[in-house]
Amino acid sequence: VQLVESGGGLVQPGGSLRLSCVASGFTFNRYAMSWYRQAPGKERELVAAISSAGGTTNYADSVKGRFTISRDNAKNTVYLQMNSLKPEDTAVYYCKGSADWGFRRDNYWGQGTQVTVSS
Repeated sequence: VQLVESGGGLVQPGGSLRLSCVASGFTFNRYAMSWYRQAPGKERELVAAISSAGGTTNYADSVKGRFTISRDNAKNTVYLQMNSLKPEDTAVYYCKGSADWGFRRDNYWGQGTQVTVSS
């Protein structure tokens, strides 16, 4: 199982970034996917989530209206489009794949990608 994030970097306040997470080693279209972030000295927090088929999305209040999560099951990829970035969005961003089979719960994490919002 592997989740590989990319697309992070340094951006000025008000700018945009698109994160990507490519999955392998599991049946991607049967897993809900989500993005989390962790800023220095803070706990990891959920940013956005999307259902396995992509029909349902959820967002943290702090990013609603600015971030959009999407997925392409043909490419085993989940995206996070981040617009109107603020300094407080600075964090390491992680993607996660999860599934609850009843008898077992799977949670897979990527290694993270750094996003820094600064002038």
